[in-house]
Amino acid sequence: MKMSEIRKMDTAELQEKVQDLKAKLANLKISHAVTPLQNPMEIRKTRRTIAKLLTELNQRGN
Repeated sequence: MKMSEIRKMDTAELQEKVQDLKAKLANLKISHAVTPLQNPMEIRKTRRTIAKLLTELNQRGN
């Protein structure tokens, strides 16, 4: 997800997206521990997207 897309979202959408991605990350980690994922880079990608969203939320002051 690009920062330009993130900036267009409102605060409620950002918070909802963060929660969804955190749940997805937890599921990916559990799945990867049981059976290796086909694409383990998905974990890194999800983690970085969460960081981008949280950065934008912090810049907005929420």
